[in-house]
Amino acid sequence: MLPFFTDAFGNAASRTHAAGREAERACEEARAKVAALIGADESEIVFTSGATESDNLAILGSRPEHIVTIATEHPAVLESARAAGCRLTVLPVDGHGLVDPDAMARAITSKGTLVSVMAANNEVGTVQPIREVGRLCEERGAIFHTDAAQAAGKIELDVRADHVHLLSMSAHKMYGPKGVGALYVRKRGPRVKLSPLIRGGGHENGLRSGTLPVPQVVGFGRAAEIAAKERPDESKRVLALRERLRSGLFERLDLITLNGHPERRLPGNLHVSFAYVEVESLLQAMPEICVSTSAACASAVLKPSHVLKAMGVSDELAYNSVRFGIGRFNTPAEIDITLDRVVAAAKHIREQSPAWALRK
Repeated sequence: MLPFFTDAFGNAASRTHAAGREAERACEEARAKVAALIGADESEIVFTSGATESDNLAILGSRPEHIVTIATEHPAVLESARAAGCRLTVLPVDGHGLVDPDAMARAITSKGTLVSVMAANNEVGTVQPIREVGRLCEERGAIFHTDAAQAAGKIELDVRADHVHLLSMSAHKMYGPKGVGALYVRKRGPRVKLSPLIRGGGHENGLRSGTLPVPQVVGFGRAAEIAAKERPDESKRVLALRERLRSGLFERLDLITLNGHPERRLPGNLHVSFAYVEVESLLQAMPEICVSTSAACASAVLKPSHVLKAMGVSDELAYNSVRFGIGRFNTPAEIDITLDRVVAAAKHIREQSPAWALRK
């Protein structure tokens, strides 16, 4: 990316001079690398600011008559679907976070339907049966969109084999720069037509006006290239680290629950609930460990995760849940340190808890 911040500072849309053509060439090379990651043609990639914008463009830009989605989707999908002003069907999920394909089939009642099902959940890591959903959509003449922000570069994706018409990605989810993403828009069989949300100079084939951020686009391309090359071996390595952490937690602590599907999940995702462990106290006890809670704070009121609630998790456990994200740069030593810190902190918190003392 570095040369495109300084020396190669041309505008990719300015094709009348060498500096612009150099920037354009770099962006087109990146476009091809992003396309290759998901089995698409480079002409089907539209650069955006990230998966949130891509989700908005896919859902609002398709102008559907009916939207079918699932209760555990990212807010970028759920809020866009509500804002579309059309009929909306939100399907439930089971206790592992999976949608029932039969329920999906019953919900697709017209050809003006857009189905949006995420490839992998951003909280609990559950991987949805998108190939089966995509096949249902093609059989019924519906358009299929998948938010693949968490999945791209982590698990195998093939937009043709998966029967996907629209697919959202973010560069930073595969170790690229923040602030750039892409939307795959199928060009044939069928060709998907979208109305732009951002208008102006007609960039990105008229679907997303605005000067391309060349350094970010170049970084996105390189990140996609690395992910495509390293994913098979890296997924196995990360999975081994996750299982090292999971088995250690379940061996050394009682009353913890795995959230999400035990097998159909992202290799680096471990999401657990700790009974009798107040999660904010847990995080404060180990500030050097970077983990996430599943709760979001809205208007200063702590709310349980909508994903966990949709899966039937109780409020108490939903509040006491932690997501461990294991990635490319983690090591076995870091897993062992994390395990020791979590176990020690959880035991200490329970020892201080009156509810723990009174448990049966």
